[in-house]
Amino acid sequence: MSESDLVAIVGFVALFGLMAIRVPVGIAMGIVGIAGFAMITGWGPALNQLAISPLRTITDYNTSLIPMFILMGVFATRSGISSELFGAGRAWLGHLRGGLALATIAACSGFAAISGSSVATAATMSKVALPEMRKAGYPDTLATGVIAGGGTLGILIPPSVVLAIYAYITEQDVGQLFIAGVIPGLIAVFMYMAVVMIMARNAAPGAKIGIAERLRALRGIWAVILLFIAIIGGIYMGVVTPTEAAAAGAFLTWVIGALRGRLGWRETRASLVEALRTAVAIYTILIGAMLFSYFLAVTQTPQKITAWLTGLDLGAYPTLALILVFFLAMGCILDAMAMIILLVPIVFPVVTQLGFDPIWFGIIVVMTVELGLITPPIGMNVFVINAVIRDAKLTTIFKGVMPFVAADIVRLIVLVALPALTLWLPRTMG
Repeated sequence: MSESDLVAIVGFVALFGLMAIRVPVGIAMGIVGIAGFAMITGWGPALNQLAISPLRTITDYNTSLIPMFILMGVFATRSGISSELFGAGRAWLGHLRGGLALATIAACSGFAAISGSSVATAATMSKVALPEMRKAGYPDTLATGVIAGGGTLGILIPPSVVLAIYAYITEQDVGQLFIAGVIPGLIAVFMYMAVVMIMARNAAPGAKIGIAERLRALRGIWAVILLFIAIIGGIYMGVVTPTEAAAAGAFLTWVIGALRGRLGWRETRASLVEALRTAVAIYTILIGAMLFSYFLAVTQTPQKITAWLTGLDLGAYPTLALILVFFLAMGCILDAMAMIILLVPIVFPVVTQLGFDPIWFGIIVVMTVELGLITPPIGMNVFVINAVIRDAKLTTIFKGVMPFVAADIVRLIVLVALPALTLWLPRTMG
């Protein structure tokens, strides 16, 4: 075993040890990255990287869209759009068996399209949809499971902050990644709705609503629809860059909230502060990831893992399956952001060596991360719902979300087997 191999092993043990004692992942990666880099190259080069990496990360044009999409999501949350999305879904789907749960899935997909955050989607819809489903007599297993599952759409349906971070780490086109998430996102919505209809097959149908009232319910969400079309359509046709779309989306979301009287000066200031805090947390992780990447580079860890995996001669798809199983296992102990930033730089060279499309792999990785958001023991979305609705038991939520986990696994298998479903739209971009 070479010195660099020993340093790499010690580094990873130290990293997981720091995270185990609740050191924030960005700081843990930064500490291990600098210390490990110094052990190989000396403290002079290590401190030089520490001096230039934060500024390089913060001023990188490719990361500038992240705070804009975060701000857009915060404005959307504070402007009450979620209630109108749920109301529209209820008007059109409420008469079906499990109609309120179907409306929740529809509202989650709509909110995901303007928030880009799974946690925000789950937290917001917990406040909006869960009381209504309880009032209608829905069991907590179904009501909380729907919200936890639907919340995962926040990191897949574009614009997604997680996809933007994947693009930055792997140096891929973020616009293509956003467009690639559209069809898998729609498939997820329809599969979740199918799960709801199966779970609620014995439930009584809701009352029917006339067409006039249904059309009135759409008035509250026209702005959301136009906003999504403007952002994703603009990126798809090449009219705007993703960064320009992010800035325009944040501004237009604020305009929508202000015109509805929900984003006055006090709310706007609070939104800016909240977005700033979130952005600082994400940039801290990105800076730590950059420092850790230097450590990986000098120890040649990705290259050695690539050589080892390809040397097993398992074939492309069995190796991919091994990587995804590893991601699923790590999802039980790491949150979504940590999985993307820590694991993708290690396995990405393997994936490209095997000939897989990096855009397609990005979607597959995000769907795998989605599973981590709703599977024990971490299950971030489950804990978010439990924190918002205190009397919703963790065991009840995990039980309710299991059918959605099964649907996610089926969807993952389908999209791995049929890459064209993911890549068709990006290949037609203007």
